[in-house]
Amino acid sequence: MNHITPTSPVQASNEYYLNRQNAMESQVRSYPRKLPLAIAKAQGCRVTDVEGNEYLDCLAGAGTLALGHNHPAIIQSIQDVLASGLPLHTLDLTTPLKDAFTETLLSYFPENYVLQFCGPTGADAAEAAIKLAKTHTGRANVIAFSGGYHGMTHGALALTGNLGAKNAVNNLMAGVQFMPYPHEYRCPLGLGGAAGVDALTHYFENFIEDVESGVVKPAAVILEAIQGEGGVVTAPVKWLRKIREVTAKHGIALIVDEVQAGFGRSGKMFAFEHADIQPDIVMMSKAVGGSLPLAVLAIKKEFDAWQPAGHTGTFRGNQMAMATGLATLRVMKEENLPENARVRGEFLQAALNDLKAEFPCIGNVRGRGLMIGIEIVDENQAADRTGAHPADPALAVAVQKACFNNKLLLERGGRNGTVIRLLPPLTLTHDDCVELLAKFKQSLADAIKAVRG
Repeated sequence: MNHITPTSPVQASNEYYLNRQNAMESQVRSYPRKLPLAIAKAQGCRVTDVEGNEYLDCLAGAGTLALGHNHPAIIQSIQDVLASGLPLHTLDLTTPLKDAFTETLLSYFPENYVLQFCGPTGADAAEAAIKLAKTHTGRANVIAFSGGYHGMTHGALALTGNLGAKNAVNNLMAGVQFMPYPHEYRCPLGLGGAAGVDALTHYFENFIEDVESGVVKPAAVILEAIQGEGGVVTAPVKWLRKIREVTAKHGIALIVDEVQAGFGRSGKMFAFEHADIQPDIVMMSKAVGGSLPLAVLAIKKEFDAWQPAGHTGTFRGNQMAMATGLATLRVMKEENLPENARVRGEFLQAALNDLKAEFPCIGNVRGRGLMIGIEIVDENQAADRTGAHPADPALAVAVQKACFNNKLLLERGGRNGTVIRLLPPLTLTHDDCVELLAKFKQSLADAIKAVRG
């Protein structure tokens, strides 16, 4: 087997590669600023850097690696394609491999759905979904939600809540109306609990049906059933069902973004299944390609209003990604990984909630399955009317840094980056969970000492 050889001495350091990256790559890079390592190899939920340090990976390609790094089934599927003589790139021409992948993926949807292969990013899936909704309805406006994340391309960014990336870009797609998204810890209405959910559920219905709302009927409503980058905020079942009811009543396309929450991560195949609803368009990427670039829409047939070539993309025929995606779907089913995600997630959330007694800077633990958010707060400041303490961005940064020092890779998200996010592979074992908790507990103690003394 051939090995990749570095341009530097064998014992090159992380610093060596990071300095070279700094010199050769744009300022746009983000992860190396928080996780300063150069990866030499990876297996399962373990990553090893060029200095031989091993890390427990709870980032997993931002949720892309459902089976973890270099799963045997993934490697075998790649080798099989290379040995088969199949073309690696087919535009939207079909192959036996694409046929098998399409049939398998469609089996997770009712019979009234078809698939559309997009350019290989979740952002292009967002662009295609919005274009399709406008084409089908003949209308122009879109309702999105505060805290949502749908990508960094021009239209997708217009649908995204975070202002950091938007403020520098003028003339984003017009006609986007943002509405508040329910939040169990930081209710946007200041009510909290069931009262907050009830009010937001009523507000959405009234907004759509109020003839004096000031906003014309939209082409689509786009949302995440679990907001990922927005801080692992889970949509209440009642609220989701009302949105489905109202959009169906008024002929508004409901687009659900499952790019991060889909494929078993929430404990079900798709996060919207917790509410027992059927979206009109489902966006998929990340795990759908089994670690390789792929993006797909599932579309109810009555919404499939495209004319031929209405939305194209050169790399929508990525055969290798269909092979690894098919392998992922098969392993997920054979090993019942959504159930593993549910069980491990419940264990982790219970243990993290227990830690709140010792570390009251943990303001809230939330999520579903192996999509978990831990909001870091300053418990020494007064809580608001709903019992939520102010966020502590400095401590959250210190916690992530301490986790890295303790060989635990994870990301932050949410408002002001104060939510520690866990997105480990769905193959996580009980022993991995115990190790994760031990590293996280030590990191909390280290961070508090560093920031607060």
